[in-house]
Amino acid sequence: MSGFSLAIAMSSIAFLLSTIWGEPIIKLLTQFNVGKIIRDEQLDIHQKKQGVPTMGGFMFLVPITLLTVILNAVALFGGTSFYGSSIFIPLAGMWAFALIGAVDDWEGIRGSRKGLGMSARTKFILQIVVAFIIAYALKNILYVPHLFWPASDLPLDLGWFYIPIAVIIIVGMANAMNFTDGLDGLASIISMTAFGVYGIIALMQNQVFLGRFCFTIVGALAGFLWFNANPARLIMGDTGSQSLGASLAIVALMTGRWLFLPLIAIIPMAELLSVMIQVAYFKITNGKRIFKRSPIHHHFELIGWTESQIVMRFWIIELVGAMLGLGLSFIR
Repeated sequence: MSGFSLAIAMSSIAFLLSTIWGEPIIKLLTQFNVGKIIRDEQLDIHQKKQGVPTMGGFMFLVPITLLTVILNAVALFGGTSFYGSSIFIPLAGMWAFALIGAVDDWEGIRGSRKGLGMSARTKFILQIVVAFIIAYALKNILYVPHLFWPASDLPLDLGWFYIPIAVIIIVGMANAMNFTDGLDGLASIISMTAFGVYGIIALMQNQVFLGRFCFTIVGALAGFLWFNANPARLIMGDTGSQSLGASLAIVALMTGRWLFLPLIAIIPMAELLSVMIQVAYFKITNGKRIFKRSPIHHHFELIGWTESQIVMRFWIIELVGAMLGLGLSFIR
């Protein structure tokens, strides 16, 4: 079976597993009262999300992990591995950030910081530590290409500068996707698009294992979106958003085609930049704001766009940006 055909097959299986797993995990989370807490200062239109089961990232993390581990286990019995051991690094990174997010979610629901979650400082330090370990592994264990310049077939060698750059990309994208996860279905459909593009890039580079991994994520997210579309019955929480952002960054780094990641993930980047700009402007001007509220999807809510309009229009922008990033990555 060709690389693309098997990737699509893996995506379909992941979709089925994620969809089948959906109802049980919703019932489980509901039974344990793992529901979203909406703070008083949040928008009134979000009060309807109060109590919706969160930590739903486990819904797609489990199928992705099962497929990756089982299909690699085939090699232990003399068969052919469908994935390759290199995939365990992005999978480990995905779970590491998922666990950070899960602790953050749990703290916000049941912990001492109910409604707030883990402190930003603690979360950032943990993210930095995990990202450093991953960056070191990418450079010194997988020996990934540091950076492909679009017009060149040979990667640039960034030396030890690669590690801090990789750390910034991983941590930045984890938080960017976290900011994106504010509307029903938004982070899911944006992530599906970005992972789909990097799946294509990986397959074009003959990194078939990485391409199949990306399309497995796409399929699992499609199953999650079945329950996460407006009105959402399940929210991915930091458990899902941080893991998706970090793993997207790791995949981009493994291809060496991360130069256009800001285009391929244009919506998460816009969400992150809107927060940074808002905070900086607020401090510089002693309380003035550029946006009505950040991340930027809240700004559009406050000017009258419906949740469905924002999700669809943002997805259109994401799709255009992702196609442009894909084209520029291989321009000659």
